[in-house]
Amino acid sequence: MQYLRAKLIRILVGYFGADDRRIEHALRVLRHADMIMADHPSCDPEIVIASALLHDVGIKVSEEKHGYNNGKLQEGYGPPVAEELLNAVGFSQVKIEIVKNIIGNHHSKSRYDYPELAVLKEADRIVNRDEKV
Repeated sequence: MQYLRAKLIRILVGYFGADDRRIEHALRVLRHADMIMADHPSCDPEIVIASALLHDVGIKVSEEKHGYNNGKLQEGYGPPVAEELLNAVGFSQVKIEIVKNIIGNHHSKSRYDYPELAVLKEADRIVNRDEKV
């Protein structure tokens, strides 16, 4: 899909609005995922890009509904939001299902054997570690 990265960044910014911390986190995860993906030739770049940028979209719903967020809530609320956002850019339905599975499992023990999930988990781990400093 042409300009997928730009389309999803625009949607991410629109979704999170003034929440610069969440936007910056997603962009940093994408940067690391791009580097890690180079060592995983079986990865689908579109799935990696979408998963990296949208992996934490469940945070917003969780905080609105509960006043807080955690990994389990993010995994529960994130996939439907990601599906809506990906449909808005005409993302493939087959790939949407994979992205939803990845987002719904990025904090838990892996239930799926997607190389893109491994890339996202590693990129998110690196960024989360760096953000705690």
